[in-house]
Amino acid sequence: MSLAGRLAGRAHVVLLEREALLAMHTTGRSAAVFTEAYGNATVRALTSEARPFFVNPPSGFADHPLLTPRTTLFVARPEHEGTLKEWLTENPRVSRAVPLHEAYDRMPILRRNLFAAAAEEPGAADIDVHGLFEGFRRMAVHGGVDIVTSAEVLGVVRAGERWSVETDKGAYTGRVVVNAAGAWAGRVGIVAGLGDRGLMPLRRTAITFEGPEGGDASKWMFVNDISEEFYFKPEAGLVLASPTDETPSEPCDAQPEEIDVATIAWRIEEVTTMKVNRIRRKWAGLRTFTPDRTPIFEFDASAPGFFWLAGQGGYGIQTSPSISLHAAARILHYLG
Repeated sequence: MSLAGRLAGRAHVVLLEREALLAMHTTGRSAAVFTEAYGNATVRALTSEARPFFVNPPSGFADHPLLTPRTTLFVARPEHEGTLKEWLTENPRVSRAVPLHEAYDRMPILRRNLFAAAAEEPGAADIDVHGLFEGFRRMAVHGGVDIVTSAEVLGVVRAGERWSVETDKGAYTGRVVVNAAGAWAGRVGIVAGLGDRGLMPLRRTAITFEGPEGGDASKWMFVNDISEEFYFKPEAGLVLASPTDETPSEPCDAQPEEIDVATIAWRIEEVTTMKVNRIRRKWAGLRTFTPDRTPIFEFDASAPGFFWLAGQGGYGIQTSPSISLHAAARILHYLG
């Protein structure tokens, strides 16, 4: 949708969505965190490049801020203290070490004597994912983009200088076809005869539950284990938590597995003084990665006019303003 918004009014664009509803899958299930210290060096650079858009979006894009400041606190057990030091070395501009006593003072629900080190990213924030998506959707619609839902791709073939995409809503042709199919991007590549580029959907689970009775969690930091065994943050009066699982999955409407739900409930009670007495909601989403975990936004070297926009993994929301800008520039250059 971000690419459609960028191309709107500059090319004739048709966006084909296999579901009846937009943003039904991973986009609508995001933890909604903006962090410039997440992912490899390329991802971090793309996220930093996107910050000005989030802070100052185009006029009329959103009627309220897209980012709400929320410091991220990283904690490390003794065996992972070296990992935290490496993270600080890789992210000197956006991070700082935090004395343990300060971490415990600011997040008193953390169990004492469990962690060996802590650090923070003061510039992290919550993302209004709905506001971001709606802004790009309005940008696309106002620019003349045709959005067709319930249009599953059945075939992709190249005939002469054009591509033809067969769907159960009919066929669509154009000089450029963009494979932005998320967890299904590998399958679309195979249907087009180009392989799947090693794309792998990985399931991640999340839950929400009631925080400590009588406490106000709304100002808490986003707490992230440096070894990626858990994270938790405030979420609409509740606490959102995840075991940061990455289970290979076929493309599907992902559903949480009970073992993963039980795992995060147990980990939260292990590392904090909170009790997960009642899970209010549980869900899962598919985060699709390339083998090197760097998003793809490029034309296929062997198929003129076939553009890959895939493998955003867990970074798709926060990098969408920058990736869509680069992708649109490459496509418009190709179109001349």
